[in-house]
Amino acid sequence: MTTPDFIRTLRATAGHQLLLLPGVTAVVVDDRGQVLLGRRADTGRWSVVGGIAEPGEQPADTAVREVYEETAVRCVPERVVLVQMLPPITYPNGDVCQFQDITFRCRATGGQAARVNDNESLEVAWFEPDALPEPLESFAVDRIRQALKDEPTWFAQPLSDASR
Repeated sequence: MTTPDFIRTLRATAGHQLLLLPGVTAVVVDDRGQVLLGRRADTGRWSVVGGIAEPGEQPADTAVREVYEETAVRCVPERVVLVQMLPPITYPNGDVCQFQDITFRCRATGGQAARVNDNESLEVAWFEPDALPEPLESFAVDRIRQALKDEPTWFAQPLSDASR
């Protein structure tokens, strides 16, 4: 994942301390029910498309932008699938981030055939949900399963009575 300029600016003053960042994931499904995945350049593992929202950008717009930037596929968000706070991550350079992720189920609407469209992916392809590639990021499996269910939005942690 390429670090956006606004985070580089924050890091110049914040150093390596924890940054809470808005993350968005898109589970893109085509008319045949196939799921769009990219094999990440940083880990070599297959995953769903995702990225960081830019300042002022709506999460659904982030999903659409990231899918196009990474795969050249156009899509429309259909619904929120999952909202969760992910565990903090410490990167090799010492930077610490924690992502609040919103996962959208998106429907492919066109664009070019799926292809690598930036330097974040090694490969991009469509897969049948029961024939997902390996190695696949474990979080991607959970998000794909939830996106393919025809159920209401699911939250990672139930709200406590005190927070309602």
